[in-house]
Amino acid sequence: MGDVLSTHLDDARRQHIAEKTGKILTEFLRFYEDQYGVALFNSMRHEIEGTGAPQAQLLWRKVPLDERIIFSGNLFQYQEDSKKWRNRFSLVPHNYGLVLYENKVAYERQVPPRAVINSAGYKILTSLDQYLELVGNSLPGTTSKSGTAPVLKCPTQFPLILWHPSARHYYFCMMTEAEQDKWQAVLQDCVRHCNNGIPEDSKVEGPAFTDAIRMYRQSKELYGTWEMLCGNELQILSNLVMEELGPELKAELAPRLKGKPQERQRQWIQISDTVYRMVYEQAKARLEAVLSKLQLARPAMEAVIRTDMDQIITSKEHLASKIRASILPKAEVCVRNHVQPYIPSILEALMVPTSQGFTEVRDVFFKEVTDMNLNVINEGSIDKLGEYMEKLSQLAYHPLKMQSCYEKMEPLRLDGLQQRFDVSSTSVFKQRAQILMREQMDNAVYTFETLLHQELGKGPTKEELCKSIQRILERVLKKYDYDSSTVRKRFFREALLQITIPFLLKKLAPTCKSVSAPSPPTVVSVVQDEEVGLPFEAVPEPLPPASADSITELRGLLARDLQAESPPLAGPLLNGAPAQESPQPGAAPEAASPPASPLRQLPPGKASDLEPPKPSDQETGEQVSGPGGRPPIHTTTEDGAGVQTEF
Repeated sequence: MGDVLSTHLDDARRQHIAEKTGKILTEFLRFYEDQYGVALFNSMRHEIEGTGAPQAQLLWRKVPLDERIIFSGNLFQYQEDSKKWRNRFSLVPHNYGLVLYENKVAYERQVPPRAVINSAGYKILTSLDQYLELVGNSLPGTTSKSGTAPVLKCPTQFPLILWHPSARHYYFCMMTEAEQDKWQAVLQDCVRHCNNGIPEDSKVEGPAFTDAIRMYRQSKELYGTWEMLCGNELQILSNLVMEELGPELKAELAPRLKGKPQERQRQWIQISDTVYRMVYEQAKARLEAVLSKLQLARPAMEAVIRTDMDQIITSKEHLASKIRASILPKAEVCVRNHVQPYIPSILEALMVPTSQGFTEVRDVFFKEVTDMNLNVINEGSIDKLGEYMEKLSQLAYHPLKMQSCYEKMEPLRLDGLQQRFDVSSTSVFKQRAQILMREQMDNAVYTFETLLHQELGKGPTKEELCKSIQRILERVLKKYDYDSSTVRKRFFREALLQITIPFLLKKLAPTCKSVSAPSPPTVVSVVQDEEVGLPFEAVPEPLPPASADSITELRGLLARDLQAESPPLAGPLLNGAPAQESPQPGAAPEAASPPASPLRQLPPGKASDLEPPKPSDQETGEQVSGPGGRPPIHTTTEDGAGVQTEF
């Protein structure tokens, strides 16, 4: 295969790739430098004015549960160099990088792992036919016959394949369907976590980066959700380059590949992966250089912003009013004719699976705590309470126990609507809702832990403790009902805007080319109210738990002011402060929990269509860690299949 790379990626072509990559990066980084100043101003203004989201009822962990093993077991992996299958001991630590060891003995002896896989941007495939279809689509003219493998032959009927549009692929297989289902849930959790890559606590660099990505793609007349907006900044930037570079490279090299379809596919996969790694390294150097420059300039920028804050705000509002006066009449017509008739269908499609998922989170939490309480009663002592609580603390990160919650999002469909609004995939909405489910589960668990710890300080008897557990459980569930309602409201709003805003931009672009809507620092777009006055805004309000899932009620609240929030159901808790059994006025909790960071150091329900009125007008990569880098295992359990699973 080395000869294939040297033939098709000679020095001249590598130089051309580097120059093309450099040109794309230069253009993007101009957008990034501009947006850095805007994000810095917005962050400083937010700190001064103190505006923010509604206060949460549940607590969140200030110190993440690091140094824990989420899952481990054995996998058969296909080795491309030797073309053989090898049994590997595999584990998933708290940062969700799949770590592969030669065997369990090597792990126990702290021998460096063979590979660490960052799965951002990957798809989990469970059949060779799925894989053949994707590979065939990636290289036209090389479609293989159904049932044949372009790269490998799986020794069992239960494969798991990690597929990426640009980077290398990974091939695993299991001995049973149960093992396949289990590892599919684990690997999908890795993908979900790593895709949610840019931390929300990055108040300047994150928003500046995502806005620059959006503006660069809009300059190329590309709108809407971009399913490659996943991973950390370098992975996303590499995907951006490959979006433009890949088709050109494919058109040039595909006709020159020799051999049978399977061999040409194999060659293209390796060429694409090699180019992706070249792009990643170049993007890393360029982005780090610009970040260093901006960090040096930041104190001076902050001084200017602080001195001229009032003048900047006045100028911004004046300019916004001028733009709004020009755009609003056209936008109103477009929204009325092309967006508003479809809002009920969009909401219905989103609400049913999402609400079922959050209800399942509540049910799983209730069951786990109730089972723990029964165990305390039946065993006749509270000596094992610490062991039970240790397992409960990992509930939100247990891929198998949370799977029933995540599965509720899988039926999400935007049939008809997806094509109308040019939504490439619903996966971004599914994964965002699943991340929010996990956050709410962890917040509920942590709040329960905090309240129970305070109760244990009173030295209760076993009977008193069991009554306290039940009382605390009921209190936490009330707080969960309120928070989950608020979180769902925000998610529906984000999803509505992400579906409709790009559609509006594309419709209005011919006459309003220079005006664009702002974008958020997360995978799911959040359009800031102060910067976009969307006519007929579809903004569902937080509702009491009894009516949160009512589509009829939600539709009736679409046009109401976003700031009108529901009253708290229970007094919010302060992180690190004594909990009160009754609501305390004026108590303010910490901000919402930020999502966990990914492996930043690694390289490379069906909606019914409505007939509208007639209009009048991952990188991914491998990295071998150094000796001693293995995270310790705190506790170990063994599932029914006999595979070691650490929590």
